Amino acid sequence: MAMLEVKDLEVCYGMIQAIKGISFEVNEGEVIALIGANGAGKTTTLHTITGLLSPKSGSVIFNGQDITKIPAHKIVGLGMAHVPEGRRVFAQFTVLQNLKMGAYTRTDKNEIEESLEMVYKRFPRLEERKNQLAGTLSGGEQQMLAMGRALMSKPRIILMDEPSMGLSPILVNEIFDIIQSVSASGTTVLLVEQNAKKALSIADRAYVLETGKIVLDGDAKVLMNDDSIKKAYLGE
Repeated sequence: MAMLEVKDLEVCYGMIQAIKGISFEVNEGEVIALIGANGAGKTTTLHTITGLLSPKSGSVIFNGQDITKIPAHKIVGLGMAHVPEGRRVFAQFTVLQNLKMGAYTRTDKNEIEESLEMVYKRFPRLEERKNQLAGTLSGGEQQMLAMGRALMSKPRIILMDEPSMGLSPILVNEIFDIIQSVSASGTTVLLVEQNAKKALSIADRAYVLETGKIVLDGDAKVLMNDDSIKKAYLGE
């Protein structure tokens, strides 16, 4: 059974239908890429999965449980974390306070400290800047903080929305290395990313979204060599 199943999902903004009956699944341990142009519905899909938007119809099943109508804050407690587009760190809080906000659903202080050490090990820069206000960090550091904050909830699956947006090529490579290490440590990843080449290079499978519909899916390496994908998304 898939860890995450999206079934016949339809989402509307007023009279505009943003998502038109999509279905896909994410198996435990996979890195799944959701690629597509701006306005294809990628962010809307993630927001609906994590309870920030309510669908018109369809369902979201996580670990065999229907979470379609469960509020976002309760979904975090079930083992799903969301790294939003644009980082969304708490600018007036320190790095450490931001990270501890990520663990708000947890109660065991010793386990929270262990997670904090794990995050610092993965992101040494965050430990160096733990007492610095998050709003004063660089874009790359804020992205690391957003990822670290999500990992503090000890998720079984982490949904990442455009983690490379606005970053230099060197930082993009660093962020993708971190995503791979997160996956290697046992966390399932659903990745929304406009940099299709980078996303497909680390993903197991991928789904291509166009104007609210999935138009193609399959093995990420196969899609990377698909002529229509190369032309539309890889700039080749």
